[in-house]
Amino acid sequence: MYHTWMRFFTPGPAHHRLGLVCLGVGLQYGPLPTVGPRTLDHHVAVVINAGGGWYEAPDGRRTTITAPALLWLTPGVPHHYGADADGGWDEGFVAFAGPATTPYTELGYIEPDRPVVPLSDTTDPRGVIGRIARAARRGNPLLEVETGAAVHELLVALRRARADLAPDGDPVLKALARDACLPLSVADHATRHGMTPAELRTAVRRGAGCSPKDYLLGIRLGRAKELLAATELPVAAVARRVGYDDPAYFSRLFTRRVGMPPVRFRAQQYRTVPGGWSNQVPDPDDPPMIERPRAT
Repeated sequence: MYHTWMRFFTPGPAHHRLGLVCLGVGLQYGPLPTVGPRTLDHHVAVVINAGGGWYEAPDGRRTTITAPALLWLTPGVPHHYGADADGGWDEGFVAFAGPATTPYTELGYIEPDRPVVPLSDTTDPRGVIGRIARAARRGNPLLEVETGAAVHELLVALRRARADLAPDGDPVLKALARDACLPLSVADHATRHGMTPAELRTAVRRGAGCSPKDYLLGIRLGRAKELLAATELPVAAVARRVGYDDPAYFSRLFTRRVGMPPVRFRAQQYRTVPGGWSNQVPDPDDPPMIERPRAT
């Protein structure tokens, strides 16, 4: 015997303009009925927590599914799948749509060409699906926004849970982040890691969903913003600190990516901080206590 619980939602036009909407959520386990062949007009992420089954591609090839795993169902792609007839499987699914699915696909968070994705663990994705299920209670006035926001979180959780990514982060990405502000080209970084530029591009695209150039640029500009907001260093000095010897080029690059020149960013964000900003990231679970002056 199998067990099924599911809810479906109909978000309005304003909700769709938020970028992602949740269309439904379900929790099922056991020897579930076979699904398809069928074609959908929206995305579904099927998170398989236990058990196994199979997935059949449009060309008839079958892939064995063994938990923990993710099954991507993408719009316009015929699919056919099912749990093992004997033990079945335990799944949670989330259906979603919206214009944000396009950049999420470009960044590699949604993988239409890889419908079956092995996962290292489903704890975090299951937690998000559980929150969506709890939000689906009748009469929840925040339903559409709450569940839509959770879809963003689910895509991040699924990305982190991929079995082909190290749980503590890719060593190459960590090294790039550490050395991002050195005046090195992408080819120089590749050489430092004993890789060709093409191999480095593949590694960064797999781990960060972007090119090495964009990955390094994001880190450099983030550091430049911190220096502009927390110090009185001239723009030319900020440029050198983040790896650019030509301050004019740095200013053009900053303006194109940020939408305003460095001097304007500083005018908006500058904060005088005695001793400078702290490099220690606060612990959200143990925030520092602010002592209030005692009344005299």
